Amino acid sequence: RSRLLAELATGPASAAMLAGRVGLPRQKVNYHLKALERHGLVELAGERRKGNVTERLMRATAASYVISPLALAAVQPDPARFRDQLSARWMLAVAARLVQDVGTLITGATKARKRLATYALDGEVRFASAADRAAFVEELTQGVGALIAKYHDES
Repeated sequence: RSRLLAELATGPASAAMLAGRVGLPRQKVNYHLKALERHGLVELAGERRKGNVTERLMRATAASYVISPLALAAVQPDPARFRDQLSARWMLAVAARLVQDVGTLITGATKARKRLATYALDGEVRFASAADRAAFVEELTQGVGALIAKYHDES
């Protein structure tokens, strides 16, 4: 199914067209396309007549996909289980929560037919020493905490 999604991300195609590209029988491709369609990962792009048959052209609903931690709810990372903010496990748990929260926001904005305002910051820092790293973490934590306290509106 991931191969079919990858093919459909490049443009609409029918089950017959995809079968030739991925080396599977058309019936099997059709079966997988219907499953992907049920989950909202592909959608009908159009139909065309080919002899006695109407071919359905499908397209991917997105250029890329991220698997939500909710898909594996029983084993999803939980920041509450990893209290050490300096651990890699805690970072992954927070990242998983971010994926879930942003996915919820995107879904809500799409349903409301509104744009979603977001902001992200990316950077790379190399530290000369462990003491510099610790000082950076402390200063960053205080700075971000102060901004959150200043602009957070409970209502």
